[in-house]
Parts: sequence; C-alpha cells; structure tokens
Amino acid sequence: MKKTNFSSLENLSEFTARHIGPRDADLPAMLKTVGAQSLDQLIDQTIPAGIRMKKSLDLQEGQTEGATLARAREIAAQNQIFKNFLGQGYYGTMTPPVILRNVLENPGWYTAYTPYQAEISQGRLEAILNFQTMMMELTAMPIANASLLDEGTAAAEAMTMAYHVSDNVKADGSGAHTFFVAESCHPQTIEVLTRRADPLGIKVVVGKPESFAFSAETFGCLIQYPDTRGQIPSSVDALKAFTANAHAAKNLVVVAADPLALTVLQAPGQWGADICVGSTQRFGVPIGYGGPHAAFLATKEEFKRSIPGRLVGVSIDSEGKPALRLALQTREQHIRREKATSNICTAQVLLAVTASMYAVYHGPEGLKRIAQRVSRLASVLPTA
Repeated sequence: MKKTNFSSLENLSEFTARHIGPRDADLPAMLKTVGAQSLDQLIDQTIPAGIRMKKSLDLQEGQTEGATLARAREIAAQNQIFKNFLGQGYYGTMTPPVILRNVLENPGWYTAYTPYQAEISQGRLEAILNFQTMMMELTAMPIANASLLDEGTAAAEAMTMAYHVSDNVKADGSGAHTFFVAESCHPQTIEVLTRRADPLGIKVVVGKPESFAFSAETFGCLIQYPDTRGQIPSSVDALKAFTANAHAAKNLVVVAADPLALTVLQAPGQWGADICVGSTQRFGVPIGYGGPHAAFLATKEEFKRSIPGRLVGVSIDSEGKPALRLALQTREQHIRREKATSNICTAQVLLAVTASMYAVYHGPEGLKRIAQRVSRLASVLPTA
C-alpha cells in the first residue's frame, strides 16, 4: 500500500467547497447570460483597470476551520480580565445564563435584521415592544423608541430633536442656536454633543446648571441624573425649579438617566423633563470592550413625529386579532434621505432585547433590590 503524507490528507478547501456559490457546471450558463466568455473577461468588463491590483494578495497558507478556531482560542487566552472601575455609564453586570444562552448567543436573535415583515416577526416585535414599555415605565414618559446606538449619540439625537421642535428656533433657521450641557454629564457624552453640534451650527455651552440663565437665545439643555460622579440633587424640588426655569424661556429639558437608578429615584417625567435618554448596559449587557450598548429615548406624546429611530406599535391583523408592527420610522435617513431628522444607523436591538429580558427575569422588585445594593456598596466604599 502506498504511503500518504499527512498534509495531503488535510482538506484545506473544505470551507470553499461548502460555500454557497456557483458550481463548475453552472458557470457556462451564467457567463452566456451576461455575454462573457470567462470570469476574467467578466471582471475586465465590470471593474476599471485603474482600481484593480496588479498582483495577487500576499496571503498565508490556508488553514482548516478547526485550526483557525484553535488559533483564535490561543489568541483569546492572552486576554487578561481585570476589575472595571471606570463607571461613567460602563458597569460590571451579570447576564443571567438563560438570557445568555437563549438570546445573546442564539443566532435566531443575533442574526436578525430590522423586522420589516411583521407577519414573520411577531416574537421579535414583542421583545422590542417590551423594551419600549420598560423605558416608558422607568422614565414616566408616555412614549419611548425601539432603542438607539449608545448614550452619547442618543443625547446628540435628543439635542437635534429639541432643535427641530423648539419654539425658540424659527422655521427659516433663525432664532436660538445655543444648547446648554451640564458639566456633570459623562465626558464622552459632552464630546459627542460638541462634535455633532458643530456642523449643524449649534453652539454647545458647558457649565453649572444652577448658574445658567435660559433665554430666547437657547433652545434646550442636558443634565445627567445621577451625574457622572453618581451624585443627585438634595431634593426633587431643585430639579423641578430648574425645569420650570427652562420651560419659562421655552427651552426643552433633556435628561440623561441611569435606568437602574430610576427604579428607586423619582422619574424625570414626574418632575417635568421633555426628553429622557440613557444607556441600558447595566441591565445585564456585557461591557464588550466598551460597547456600544443599546440606548433609549423617551419623550412626550406631542413630539412623537420627531422622535429618532423606530417605534413598535400594537395594531390588528386581517382577522381582527392583536398584532405588532413598526408604527413610525418615516424620519429615518434610509427613507427620507436628505429630509430626515435623524441619523440613526443601528438600534443595537440584540442588546436592547437582552436588557428588556433582564428586566423580565428580575422583575420590578428584583431590579429595585439590585439598585439598592449598588447604592449601599457605593456608600460603603469610601469608608472601607
């Protein structure tokens, strides 16, 4: 029996053979349809020579799938996991194993795209609706969208939304162009707001809320609740007074809130906020090397036509039974293009579903207990 070396027994082309593509027998018919004699001729006819490489890619020898996975594990094993004390919107959390297995690691969830076909997406739409309902209850706002990219961009969307609906901004673009941001907001949020505002002609003023004077030259403000240091005002009356001053000058109040803190604090909607944004990362979503993590935006009913992102609504099907569908999404750039009032490109919906299932898993009392434990540990740490 002839001896065979081991390398010849390796099937390095296994992945290529399993790839869904044209078989050799299919190529002649396909080339005949497009009027080409060969694949090389087809490439010559479709791709300009000026943008094509003149030589082959310098690639290493191919590996089997098993060898590639082994190498990936070898590289991953070099990671060192440290305790995270960053804060500022990024917190260590525990994803319940049942959510990890059935949602976060389930291809039925993590490969899903926008549920445009409601008739085959009722399960996903229900999970997203659960997210919206959760944020409405936590913020005490009548409407919440179906998640956004992260807290910083959600705050920027809230700023531009306030700019579009403010009475201090005229239809011709004249009037107020100043947006106040409390210096106690997360630094990354301030950075994103500043960068987003510049090309829009919006002036961002960063300072202390208690000393800022609202006027007809300003259209809104952003405050953090709790702030980036974990502090909250001594009483809700101070927040109500600040909001009243803003409203007296026809300014909108945007609040960047921690949803876990909202389980024990008075909700922004109860003390007059117009828009509430924030990150849901601490609702069981892994830090994931810094995100992004699903954010939320909740607001008043009167602003629903200007809210960024998507909204899932409850409707009825052809048989008169309750059914879910995407209710509002006309302001997005993929539909309205240059007339869009939003630049939403992703909703991080997998992480939004994870956060909503985390809330279902723990329930209202469980979430409140976690929040109280976090608060207690934070108060003990300085004296440890």
